[in-house]
Amino acid sequence: MDGYEVITSDDQKLGKVVRVASGYLIVEHKHLLKERHHAIPLAFAHAEDADQVVRLSVSKVLIEDGPELKDGEFDRKAVAEHYGLAEGAVDPETLGEGELLPDDPALSSEQEELRLGIQPEAQRIARIHRGDEEPGPRGRQIIPSDPHKEN
Repeated sequence: MDGYEVITSDDQKLGKVVRVASGYLIVEHKHLLKERHHAIPLAFAHAEDADQVVRLSVSKVLIEDGPELKDGEFDRKAVAEHYGLAEGAVDPETLGEGELLPDDPALSSEQEELRLGIQPEAQRIARIHRGDEEPGPRGRQIIPSDPHKEN
């Protein structure tokens, strides 16, 4: 993939692939007179060999806001945290083998709902089954007519 053009999810040209290192794409991004290098998890990349293009499933803004390489090296944990991957959220040394994949999401949908202050769907369903909560209206919702509108 070295030398492939990198296109973001918002169809913006980001730069060229410099190398692939430990599950990350290292991309050189030139902007005016500055040259920056970013590490992007391979989980967000799809190579099209015929066109020598790598398409990303993340936006240019997200990448530009992310950590840069310093002296050709990057902080894996900082990059994983930036992209919301589990590798950045937990300490892999405290887990048993096989329990953590680098491109796993950092939070499950239930954990994310709790973080946002939303009752997780599984808890809501359990409360309905116990009879602690009503399931809500069924069928098509009837919207009353506008009282300000003349008939």
